[in-house]
Amino acid sequence: MAGRRRRRRGHLRQEGSPLAPPPEDPSPMEPTTRREVAIPDRPSKKTCHASSSTSSSMSGPDVWADLLDSLLLQIIALLSSFHDLLAFISTCCSWRAALFSLPPAFRFNFPPLHLQSDHYVPHPRRNYVKHNLLSNIKWQLIDPAKRTSSLRCSAPQNLQVRMRYLGCSYGYLIFSNLEQCFLVDVYNGATVKPPKLKSTSSHDIYYGFLVAPINSSNSHLLFCSKSSMFQWQVGSNSWSEHPLDVEGVLQIVFFKGEMFAMDLLWRLHRIHLAPQFSVQEVAVMWGEDMVVGLSYKPWLVVCGDMLLLVDFILSVDPLSGFSGTFKVFCLDFSVEPAKWVKVDNLGDNALFVSTDRRNPTFSCKSPERWGGKSNTIYIAKPFADCNEPWSAVELGQVVTSTELCATYSSEAILAPRPSVNYQQPQSLWVFPSLVYGIGR
Repeated sequence: MAGRRRRRRGHLRQEGSPLAPPPEDPSPMEPTTRREVAIPDRPSKKTCHASSSTSSSMSGPDVWADLLDSLLLQIIALLSSFHDLLAFISTCCSWRAALFSLPPAFRFNFPPLHLQSDHYVPHPRRNYVKHNLLSNIKWQLIDPAKRTSSLRCSAPQNLQVRMRYLGCSYGYLIFSNLEQCFLVDVYNGATVKPPKLKSTSSHDIYYGFLVAPINSSNSHLLFCSKSSMFQWQVGSNSWSEHPLDVEGVLQIVFFKGEMFAMDLLWRLHRIHLAPQFSVQEVAVMWGEDMVVGLSYKPWLVVCGDMLLLVDFILSVDPLSGFSGTFKVFCLDFSVEPAKWVKVDNLGDNALFVSTDRRNPTFSCKSPERWGGKSNTIYIAKPFADCNEPWSAVELGQVVTSTELCATYSSEAILAPRPSVNYQQPQSLWVFPSLVYGIGR
């Protein structure tokens, strides 16, 4: 009964146990049912196993529960996948408590999960009028570090309402239909229902995002339309509306405690919610090497203490056809005005992007720890029937026309514009809300 109840509440259908939700309250005196996946096949993590083999009196669960905090912190630093994180949480209550006592500034160093929708809409421009029944939306989560297992999820079946997709933020998929909206946890299917939004400007809302994890005291949900930005403080009963004089918000990122927005003209804006709402354009100098060839709309990616701009440049050759190359630039705030400086090598970092710019972007340090590659950009493919759900392109590597056609449709890589977006999530990178809840 407990297993059936957990699956029904979370709206999950599992394929392989490693990505399954951990027990909510594992007993420190009883081994969990997922003990077999705890920190597998990693010699550096076998300290606890070794201690249990020295004496039969030390083989009980107390050995796991009584580890020193300093040792637990060393183990936490070695976690290299979301699969490892779940194994750590499932070990015992004291390990779980140690993890959730970490400071909010703590950052894990493992790759995001890949989310692939079970239904693909290949031409967003032809489908933007039709909203999807929320209860029919299903997706699959894959850990790049543990590709042999996956987790199939869906929105709650009682949500018999038609909605369109507005984005993904802090582990929640965001949906809306004029007045009503829902946030759906990508990992367990839990929902958050903000109050109804009533405004004449709400009909052309095209982008939604959270400014902080949903369980934070300062969390707000923001919606962008052509002329307004709507703000809801999580837990309150109403929305506020602010005029938005920006030529279509392409993407929002949070860098060093500030919110930055890039518009469709590549202009950068700094957004403040307090003490009062304000939008200020950031003066930025563009280098000559940023406008060579046919460029798609770029991505903003936060990578450690750097704010990066990732662009994909197309070039056409009369003989070989067209090809593409990724270029990366770092914003130098030390000069006035700030300047985009070309980055020739990402060093020991990997970046994660998807074709819908409303989806979050990520970076990961030392990707070889989980089988990835440094100096590489991972692009989530929009096609549900791809043999490979993502492409890995080294910075500076030329992507041929054959590879481009096999990966993207003619419209998939184009930047979203107001009212011309995918109406449900397609293919994206995401961290479950569980990750953001740690330390809060």
